[in-house]
Amino acid sequence: MTKWLLAACIAVFSVAALAEGEVEAKYKKSCYACHAFGANNAPKTGDAEAWAPRLEKGMDTLVTHVRDGFNTMPPKGLCFDCSDEDYKALIEFMAAPQQ
Repeated sequence: MTKWLLAACIAVFSVAALAEGEVEAKYKKSCYACHAFGANNAPKTGDAEAWAPRLEKGMDTLVTHVRDGFNTMPPKGLCFDCSDEDYKALIEFMAAPQQ
């Protein structure tokens, strides 16, 4: 029983790490150019204060803005193979305060 539990825990942590790595890879491919530097008034990654008013609009609104484009945000945020769930994960990744 203990071995099975240990194996299950390792599997869960591996999936979480893989998912986080995938989000970071998509971020670097599609979001980094603007959000790392605040280009075109994009909220910088890790700047919780800049992200707060956007997050107040709700995740559904933010995902719609990414998918359809909004102001200077290009449609699909230049991630043409992203799903709405990917956009949500990217937003959460960028909005998380830097440590």
